[in-house]
Amino acid sequence: MGNRRTFIAVAAALAAQLGFAATAHADQLADIKKKGEIVFGVLGTDEPNSFIDPKTRELVGYEIDIAKAVAKKIGVKPVFKQLSVAARIPELQQGHVDVLAATLTHNKEREAQVDFALTHFVTGSKVMVRAASGITALPQLANKKVVTVRGGTQETNIRAAVPTANIVTFENTQQAFQALQQGKGIAYVNDESSLLADYGKLGPAAKNFTILPTSIGVESIALGLRKGEKSLKGVVDATLRELEASGAANGLFNKWYGPGTRPNMAKRSFTISTDKI
Repeated sequence: MGNRRTFIAVAAALAAQLGFAATAHADQLADIKKKGEIVFGVLGTDEPNSFIDPKTRELVGYEIDIAKAVAKKIGVKPVFKQLSVAARIPELQQGHVDVLAATLTHNKEREAQVDFALTHFVTGSKVMVRAASGITALPQLANKKVVTVRGGTQETNIRAAVPTANIVTFENTQQAFQALQQGKGIAYVNDESSLLADYGKLGPAAKNFTILPTSIGVESIALGLRKGEKSLKGVVDATLRELEASGAANGLFNKWYGPGTRPNMAKRSFTISTDKI
């Protein structure tokens, strides 16, 4: 009889713990408000989405501004934690960050792992090559060394486009771009918007590099959230809709991507309106 009572007590305690865990999980927005801060996982190495300003040594960028708008909407302090590309989703799932603002491509495979907010940027992967290579089209990359970031969709895209390419991956895009400049690869793959920013950093040396015209895949970029957090997703999406309706979203695009910036993109080709791909 004593064993039965013990079993019932343990089972009741376990059920209470599980119930509490479920409640806590289902109320992430309330938890964020209670602690007074929201932790965003960011790359910090991907200009102009999130990068370290060389003058102020602070994190700045398009996604940083969006994250700050979300924090303001909730009424809490934004905190930023730098992550590698490969660590983004595990860090979110393990609860080390509340939201990913880390150039995260929304695709069907990832929908099983995370929920996505409204798409806030649309781009495509492109390839930069050393001009001296004479490469003008993707098929010419067959059996050539191509560098890119580890764990991103760029690696998947280039493997699909050129199956025989020799892909070498790096922890972040800065390292991959540096490898191209050092001659450790003949080509470099990145999101077009970030690739244009990288190209803009080259200055006079830009004449030594060429961006191939073919885009390999369309990338819908969105904030990533843990599965099932409907309240948090609701406030994040509401923030994005307000940015779009007020014209602030277009202003942020022009600030970080528009004419005169390193990406120097003529105009925005999308609006913030959907979480579907």
